Amino acid sequence: MESFIEAFSAGVDAVDGFVWGWPMIVLLIGTHLFMTVRTRFIQRKIPQAIKLSVTKDPDAPGDISQFGALTTALAATIGTGNIVGVATGLLLGGPGAIFWMWITGVFGIATKYAETFISVKYRVKDHAGRMLGGAMYALERGFKRKTLGKVLAVLFALFTAIASFGIGASVQSNSLAGIFSENSLVLSATGGNPIPTWVIGIICVILVGIVIIGGIKSISRVCEKLVPLMSVLYVLGCFIIIGMNIQYLGEAIVIIVSCAFTGQAAFGGAVGSGIMLALQYGFKRGLFSNESGLGSAPLVAASASTRNPARQALVSMTGTFWDTVVICLLTGLMLMTTLLANPDLIAIYNNTMAYNVGGILPDGDPTALFSGGAALASAAFDAIPIFGPLVLALGMLCFSYSTMLGWSYYGNRAISYLFGSKAVKPYYLIFLVFVFWGCIGGGELVWNISDITNALMAVPNCIAVLALSAIIARETKHYVYDGNLMEADETPIPTVESK
Repeated sequence: MESFIEAFSAGVDAVDGFVWGWPMIVLLIGTHLFMTVRTRFIQRKIPQAIKLSVTKDPDAPGDISQFGALTTALAATIGTGNIVGVATGLLLGGPGAIFWMWITGVFGIATKYAETFISVKYRVKDHAGRMLGGAMYALERGFKRKTLGKVLAVLFALFTAIASFGIGASVQSNSLAGIFSENSLVLSATGGNPIPTWVIGIICVILVGIVIIGGIKSISRVCEKLVPLMSVLYVLGCFIIIGMNIQYLGEAIVIIVSCAFTGQAAFGGAVGSGIMLALQYGFKRGLFSNESGLGSAPLVAASASTRNPARQALVSMTGTFWDTVVICLLTGLMLMTTLLANPDLIAIYNNTMAYNVGGILPDGDPTALFSGGAALASAAFDAIPIFGPLVLALGMLCFSYSTMLGWSYYGNRAISYLFGSKAVKPYYLIFLVFVFWGCIGGGELVWNISDITNALMAVPNCIAVLALSAIIARETKHYVYDGNLMEADETPIPTVESK
């Protein structure tokens, strides 16, 4: 059995390396850059988009508010990718990965705008009047070649359903269990005995199950209250920790930028990560964090009350701004300044990097390794007595919980498209099983499987965005740049047959 697991893990590693090779990197960054040009650098409209995100559009068709759709999408994206994901990228790709993660966020704003635009434009409704949307409906209704569109739509829904068990369930609960096992405050409260992972698993299952049973309106209500609070507290915590290490901020920025373009060793370590690894893990963790190009956020954006596609697309693109351009960057700077302020952590970091790259330990001490992103994040926060561990514990608890709620809805939409509404309850049961499994097992294998399914989702979604880019560009000019954001789109929304 053990040999089978090792062989399976090795196979997953190989597939992960293949799908996240240059073709995937070119597809994603190419789509980000292309849509930035086609939308005339829509990123400059961020201030207007932020204002729209807190503006109600009550007379427009939809099931939840624009802000509710944004916070539900943010709930699914502001998660372990912002803490453990950044730390994992730093461990596996070096400091340069933080730079490329940030770049994917800046240019990914345009892709998030585009994928949301077509999701709302091509949305449909069921016989109960509920709005349904996402890449599958854009592929099915927007493509001229209907057969190809249908095939790509089914593939996207299938990949989304599978991805929800990884990125939305197991990865979140696995990272949560890892943090609480390493957190110094928790350990001191339990007399040095880690909380059993199965206990954490049961608690997660109960808390998630209570909310998702109520559907999108229940999830949206929780996220509207939880996301702003948790984000502000976490950002404040990062600012305080960076402020405590302010003398190292300039050096941290220099290391991040230089490693992004040279792949050189950081902190005087013996081994560098290489530019390709910095790019690879920067883009992987960037996509995992903000999900631009993934097509996930548009699944809930299609339910928003909005009078035209451009309004909700503008609102949705602020999610990438807050998630990666702000929060991931702050996490990266917080981790780097803390490492620089604590030489003992630098020694362990260099050993871990050397082991990851070459399988060697410079000091010959096999215990002086970070076991993963959760361990590095815990060690960095623990360097700030009491306050650091508290920020990490509360941040991970809220981030992981909200992400599981958001992704349960994404999976719900995908399963409903594939098998009908009757399949939703069985899906929720399986989702909760994966939440529990993530707490008691998984580790690097879970992250790799999630990376693969993320990539598979991105392919049909990016095809949809690129194929429909002319429509996006033309209508963006009309609504955004010609000053018609208050204009209502009178195009009839078709009703689909329920399975």
